[in-house]
Amino acid sequence: MYLHLYHKLNLMILFRKNYPFFNLTIFYLIVSFLLRVVLLFHPITQSGFTLGDTLKIFTLGFLSDIFIFAIASFFLWLYLIFISNQKYLKPYGYFFFAMLLLLLAYVTFGNTILNEYGGSLPEIGMTFIAIKTFLFGLLLFLPKYRATIRYWLFSFVIFLYVVLIIQNAISEYFFWNEFGVRYNFIAVDYLVYTNEVIGNIMQSYPVIPIFTLLFLVSAVITYIIVKRSRNYIDEIPNVTTKIRLTLLYFVIFGLSLVTIPFLSTKENSQNIFANELEANGIYKFYLAFMNSELDYFKFYKTLPEKEAYALLHQQIPNTANESLLRLITSDAAETRKNVVLITIESYSGDFMKMYGNTQNITPFLDSLATQSAVFTNLYAVGNRTVRGLEAVTLCMPPTAGESVVKRKDNKNKFSTGNVFKQKGYDVKFLYGGDAYFDNMQDFFTGNGYDIVDKKSFTPQEVTFANVWGVCDEDMAHKAIQVMNAEAKTKKPFFNHWMTVSNHRPFTYPNNRIDIPGDAKSREGGVKYTDFALKQFFAMAKKQSWFANTVFVILADHCASSAGKTELPLDKYRIPAMIFDPTAGAPKHYTQLMSQIDLMPTLFGMLHFKYESKFFGQDVLQPDYKPRAFIATYQNLGLIKDNVLTILSPKQQVKQLQLTLLPQPTLAPEFQLYFEEKPLTTPRPDLINETVSYYQTASDFLKKKKYQK
Repeated sequence: MYLHLYHKLNLMILFRKNYPFFNLTIFYLIVSFLLRVVLLFHPITQSGFTLGDTLKIFTLGFLSDIFIFAIASFFLWLYLIFISNQKYLKPYGYFFFAMLLLLLAYVTFGNTILNEYGGSLPEIGMTFIAIKTFLFGLLLFLPKYRATIRYWLFSFVIFLYVVLIIQNAISEYFFWNEFGVRYNFIAVDYLVYTNEVIGNIMQSYPVIPIFTLLFLVSAVITYIIVKRSRNYIDEIPNVTTKIRLTLLYFVIFGLSLVTIPFLSTKENSQNIFANELEANGIYKFYLAFMNSELDYFKFYKTLPEKEAYALLHQQIPNTANESLLRLITSDAAETRKNVVLITIESYSGDFMKMYGNTQNITPFLDSLATQSAVFTNLYAVGNRTVRGLEAVTLCMPPTAGESVVKRKDNKNKFSTGNVFKQKGYDVKFLYGGDAYFDNMQDFFTGNGYDIVDKKSFTPQEVTFANVWGVCDEDMAHKAIQVMNAEAKTKKPFFNHWMTVSNHRPFTYPNNRIDIPGDAKSREGGVKYTDFALKQFFAMAKKQSWFANTVFVILADHCASSAGKTELPLDKYRIPAMIFDPTAGAPKHYTQLMSQIDLMPTLFGMLHFKYESKFFGQDVLQPDYKPRAFIATYQNLGLIKDNVLTILSPKQQVKQLQLTLLPQPTLAPEFQLYFEEKPLTTPRPDLINETVSYYQTASDFLKKKKYQK
């Protein structure tokens, strides 16, 4: 009986001494619960939820949060377990202090492993050890103030955890507000390009009020938690209790490592929003960080290699074996006209009048479309700029994980620039920002392009700039300068211009359009880019090279990718047109097509004769078989025969029947919206065709068969 009472008391002491863990865990669970409620009722959450969905969201989500915080509190455990008075006793305290001084000297002046990694790591390591040494010295040499110093250090650690918990919730809210999902690999990208992203946040949101409120709320909550938990530092646990604390924590930690992945497998609802709400954002970030490049052959459904290539050759004429190399010919003479390719940032089809927009935010492009060859049924391959750049440059389907633009093996590929160079063209990539962003500089220079970016501007040439770069008007003026210089060489030129102004924070010069530049509205960003393009064409018409130039205009991706399904079709439909000042009457081409087909189609219009490795095809040829590719970084889709086939990791396949939801105000070729419902009878032929495209594209890259 006494033994039982002893163990019971010890258990109570264990949990009493564990108050910092307990209180912070409770706080994290409350914040996570409130975040789920907010996201559940967010306007972007375009879905209804069954009772079963709701129960899963909050019960499994609650369990996931508990285990995630057990992992995330590792450094809290590490800090608490080493709180002690014994280590400051003579002579141990002086010995430990001397060791810290030696370590600090070694990190400061020696060649450590941190120096091998480079970057800011040596400074971070040195700063951390310097702070640790300074604080240890204070506690060692000022014993009268040790309790006070420890109290404020303890309060700071709790405050730091509280700030991180609240800040993460705020970040998840804003990420959901932008993308309609928990963290994914885009969030990982944002950590890499902190300058642009922090600048973007600073210019897009009221940061000072938000962070002022964040710190005030955090301070109040810290006060409450410290008041409930300070018994830990007032009555520091003995070694025996700390061992028990450690054993208990390690048991929970190990259980968390097993349980978290298991719970993630339960995020299997047909409702994508339900899965995202059930998930834990921190764990989603971890998964994205670890799996930003996905091995197709490890995670996706495959076919025997010969069968995959045989199916591919049925879709792409005049190809054979494990190759796409084929000769593209024409009955007419080649036309070596200049080509200007303009990819517009975040430009959805429904911004334009022809797709039903009534806001008049694209008056110039609406007008230009009436004079151009318009491809009315074209889909972007992805929802990131690098995917759009990859599509029009490499003309291949998107592959799982990161875009080729951002991979290490991204050079010397078979590209549109390569085809132009073979024809004697000057080839350039024009970008108003710093081309190092998203690895664009490495990709384009590695594939033979010259770069004209923000670094090419003199201060006098910049009238307005934000974190993403100079405004589109300034880039338009620079583009005219570049093209005038190129025209003097008597060589044809191919210039690929990527715009920047239609991007959050949507700031641009005032007094250009009827929406102020400091209103920070998406409509303003769209209308200003349209205005800048109008200025560009007005200047271009005055140049000698204008009549001998073809202009290709399309979006890199849509403004938003959030929807009720993994791949909502209306979030991938983009405008695309080819304007030739000397061409005949404008025309609408209504074939279903992909972003990867536009440049091969242009080559056909120019009657280019060349050897091609492109997956993209000339859609004006009679043997073209209509289809389109749309994807996220892990869901790979093919649209064909009114069926969307989606390949996902773990060899999963889903097929959705596409039923048009006609809008009476839209012409048939500009209808945007489709209902996506599970296919009642599977189409194995379309599954195999989808696998064939994505498997062979991955194989080409893996085996370096897509080199120029």
